[in-house]
Amino acid sequence: MAERLRRWLMLLVFVPFLAWTAEIDVSNPQLLAVEDGLAVSADFRFELNSRLEEAVTKGVVLYFVAEFEINRPRWYWLDEKLASRSLTFSLSYHALTRQYRLSTGGLHQSFSTLSGALAVISRLRNWLVVERGDKSLRPGDTVPAALRLRLDLTQLPRPFQITALGNKDWNLASDWKTWTATIPPPLPASPPPSPAVVVTPAVEAK
Repeated sequence: MAERLRRWLMLLVFVPFLAWTAEIDVSNPQLLAVEDGLAVSADFRFELNSRLEEAVTKGVVLYFVAEFEINRPRWYWLDEKLASRSLTFSLSYHALTRQYRLSTGGLHQSFSTLSGALAVISRLRNWLVVERGDKSLRPGDTVPAALRLRLDLTQLPRPFQITALGNKDWNLASDWKTWTATIPPPLPASPPPSPAVVVTPAVEAK
């Protein structure tokens, strides 16, 4: 009896942990200076299971959302949010052209394979998260940064939202990946283009 009770207690401890295990791994997050401000680069490792692949090929659009935050801890109050951005990738399949379409930020790309489209989502590069001239972050500041990627179920058609609720096949998300980032100095601003010089051909006097 005691052994059976011990096994049930072990299940109660580990089953919730297994149910919430992240399906997306975030690695190599970096905060870099770019011409327009500060940008984030990172790698996401994940795969679509058979249920999600089937949904895409049958015309369901999947929305992946990358989220980034910088919060400054305050002992006397809630953390101060210094930066917060989100970026949405929409993944769809067009049966007539047999192409996968990936859209983000007004840009569209087509791929002949699903793996090609997922590879772009997996390699987040130079995503602008802080505009140049933002005074809330100063070069040399050390701040806690956080990044995650998740499949946004709220943007699915309503019947699929109901199906996905509590279904592990639709649970595709990472934990928040946190790291300590040092704000880099801004890149030198590009010089304005030189004014065009119009050369007027000389007119010979008659």
